[in-house]
Amino acid sequence: MPDDRQIVIDELVTEWLRRANADLNLAELIDDERISPEILAYHAQQATEKALKSLLVKRQVEFPFTHVIGILLNLCQDAGLKINEIVAESFSLTRYAVATRYPGETEPVTRQEAREAARLARIVMTWVENQIK
Repeated sequence: MPDDRQIVIDELVTEWLRRANADLNLAELIDDERISPEILAYHAQQATEKALKSLLVKRQVEFPFTHVIGILLNLCQDAGLKINEIVAESFSLTRYAVATRYPGETEPVTRQEAREAARLARIVMTWVENQIK
């Protein structure tokens, strides 16, 4: 029977994954012209960030308040997880965390870039869910 601490951890993991999946669902609305590619890419980054944080919670690894995917991947690796090449590519999603949400900060995101961001986020989500099982 799980102890109270394990129950709290499992509940936190579930909540992180719920929110990650909600972001991923939005990121995958690529064909909805009402949603700008910048917003789609932002949600792909958020899905990836939250998925990785759910895995770190599950492994009971503390993590800083950060949007930098590379830091989270390094923490996963330090925790003994094998990061495959395609999951490692998700570090590139960090650029969508803040700057792309505001006009004039960076180049506009194309719909193809948003599509690729969503694809990477889906790969990370699947990888995380497999690690948690």
